[in-house]
Amino acid sequence: MQSPRASLRHVTRWPVWAIPPRLLLSVLVVELLAIGLVTADALSLVPVTWTDAQAGLLLCGAAVLHVEAVLGVERIRRGSQESHHVDLNSVWTFAGALLLPPVLASAAVVVIYAYLFARVQRPTGIPAYKQVYSAATVVIAVHAAGVVLLLTAPGQLYGTVGGTFALLLALLAYTVVNTCLVLGVVAMASPNVRILRVLGSGDEVILEIATLSLGALVAAALTTTTPLAVLLVIPPILVLHRTILVKKLQERADTDAKTGLLNSAAWHSQSRSALRAAERSETTAGVLVLDLDHFKIVNDRHGHLAGDEVLRVVANTLREEVRDHDLVGRFGGEEFVVLLSRLADTDQTPEDAAVEVGRIGDRIRRRVRELRVSSSAVDGSDATIEGVTVSVGGAVFPSDGHSLTTLVATADAALYAAKRAGRDTVRVGPDLARSRDESPGGDPLAG
Repeated sequence: MQSPRASLRHVTRWPVWAIPPRLLLSVLVVELLAIGLVTADALSLVPVTWTDAQAGLLLCGAAVLHVEAVLGVERIRRGSQESHHVDLNSVWTFAGALLLPPVLASAAVVVIYAYLFARVQRPTGIPAYKQVYSAATVVIAVHAAGVVLLLTAPGQLYGTVGGTFALLLALLAYTVVNTCLVLGVVAMASPNVRILRVLGSGDEVILEIATLSLGALVAAALTTTTPLAVLLVIPPILVLHRTILVKKLQERADTDAKTGLLNSAAWHSQSRSALRAAERSETTAGVLVLDLDHFKIVNDRHGHLAGDEVLRVVANTLREEVRDHDLVGRFGGEEFVVLLSRLADTDQTPEDAAVEVGRIGDRIRRRVRELRVSSSAVDGSDATIEGVTVSVGGAVFPSDGHSLTTLVATADAALYAAKRAGRDTVRVGPDLARSRDESPGGDPLAG
């Protein structure tokens, strides 16, 4: 048995204490609110019938079967998820919110999330405090849905127009409360990350609604004379899990592991599609090719691990400086590429389009020059890497070419013109970009 001092040392080493104090306070407030709601439910002495208890047990049992059926898929999915995680277990928790007394609905959330942590999160190394917070947000969302039902449909939920309207409002309340609590913490933890990027594409919103809709069907099945019909929901849930996994594996295949940007092949494929869309909609677009200046010096002075950290920071800067629908990729080494889609109508003059592309490139150039990258995360030293600069070349669609190959070649030639101009500068278009073969000795300015 551990001594009190050893137990205290163990508690002080919990990962939760490593998060920033402001974020920790917000997490604790949400968790305390959830505890307060459950306590109030327990003290309210609302009668719980045997039918309610049976429904709660059946929901928990179905959730356990669900977790076991998708165990391998979920471990992969949760270990690689970067956007807001659509929790397909809301099938069961939302059904509980519609059908069970609040105290039983909350108890079902606790049971389901405890089992989920033991079987999925813990083996993948996810800290327990994240699962505790997730459970707390779901408990609050369950109560929000319950309040909506109490105010709009205190009687029959199914079989009436009013009940259907109340059901839709409860679904909306559950989704909004849970999503806002999750994204609020994400925004505080990573203030530079765009919420829309974390939330993911519209497909994930549709998936969230579809999952909750299945939860409504589960609740309806439990009100019939054949409650075991809820098990029929598991096969479609399995299909959803595998569909999501295929999508995530595709995203992983398209992603550069070092920076999180699109890899070269994926960038080319998606950029060609974006240019076809620009041609159909008669809008202009731009291509930027960027190369870090003298990056070999960074690797030689600080090591390749520190160099990799610089690449990650630069990649994040690129994402922050362009719009969500622009495409950012890594060509390899210290070279990056950006497709700026839907800049303006094609009646914009080529000169104005080139100025806009150059302005965006110059904004990126200035941001990179201001970067200060600490190497303590990779080698434990107190060194700060600064003075990193980038040369930028640009091209404009359609004035500089209609094909992606031509645009990249023009932007690449402009990049070498920027190198010749002294680096840490921007050049756009073929008029400012002589071919790289004009530089003496072929390519003495690489890097």
